[in-house]
Amino acid sequence: MTKFVKISPLLLGAIALIGFVVYLNFPASEDQGQQRRGGATAVVVAAAETQAFPIIVEALGTAVANESVNLTAQQAEIVKSVMFEDGDIVRKGQLLVQLSDREERARVNELAINIAEANRQLTRIKGLAKQSAASEQLLDEQKARVDALNAQKDVADAQLAELEVRSPFSGRLGIRQVSIGTLVRPGDVISTLDDLSLVKVDFSISELHLASVANGQNIEAKSIAYPGESFNGKVTSIDSRIDPVTRSIQVRAQIPNPDLKLRPGMLLQINVEKRVVDALVIPEEALIPEGESQFVYIIDDESKARKTKVIVGQRKPGWVQVLDGLEAGQNVITEGTLKVRDGGEVNIVPAEISSASTQS
Repeated sequence: MTKFVKISPLLLGAIALIGFVVYLNFPASEDQGQQRRGGATAVVVAAAETQAFPIIVEALGTAVANESVNLTAQQAEIVKSVMFEDGDIVRKGQLLVQLSDREERARVNELAINIAEANRQLTRIKGLAKQSAASEQLLDEQKARVDALNAQKDVADAQLAELEVRSPFSGRLGIRQVSIGTLVRPGDVISTLDDLSLVKVDFSISELHLASVANGQNIEAKSIAYPGESFNGKVTSIDSRIDPVTRSIQVRAQIPNPDLKLRPGMLLQINVEKRVVDALVIPEEALIPEGESQFVYIIDDESKARKTKVIVGQRKPGWVQVLDGLEAGQNVITEGTLKVRDGGEVNIVPAEISSASTQS
């Protein structure tokens, strides 16, 4: 008679779990066995080298136009004609808006006629005075009349000019805010005008960098509106005071803007070059961070990886300055750092082979 042994499901689950753990660790054990048998890990290395390394101060700044105004009227009057469109580029002194000026123009014409008549009378009296047929007093009175009429015409011309809105400088106009027939009053914005041929950017830096920034220093600006493109300018002024709260100082730079790409209000990332030093640098991917410390694997004379602590300084895209822990010419592992162990043998391969192996 056949007997069946009843096995607990819990026991079956425990056996399956043990088998799964053994399976997961089997490849690692095999790799360790290969290393014990002398297998070397393929790595890519780069040499620590000395090169010119710019020390950069980073900041954020806001772009402002070289000159910027809101165009407004000086008199309360009806718009007679508008002589621009949105976004037009205009020159200095160009007529943009003409307000109703019928009354003022009539006054100017009236004074011009009166002045012409007064001058004619003055000429006649001068002739009579030469013949002693007119007194000097009469001549002086006529001269005063002519001068008074000329002064009145100057006032009338000024009032007439106030009914014209002209561009105070060359630049680009904004959105038009008025139409023909609109009643405008002093202070009403007709449009905006910005001189964008040159852009100013204001930014703050820590007082720590004050001694390293001076007028004429080069800066580089970048905007998210133009990825991969940079704009170069110079520092033009440094504020005379340091903010006692933030311990920062305001700096202004100017950036040429011939293509009018930069606009007022843009957020710009500013890089100020403090100085250029000869620094020992390595590729950034060679670093192995552990807590607050940084390590690298160097290759010794026996083709073994040695884990070494380094002190890093400034960084730039793809590179990092090493202040201590390395010497120029030492090879550091840049690819394969996760596979090697301190003291493990390595096989240096070109970067192209490592990339092809990874893709396959």
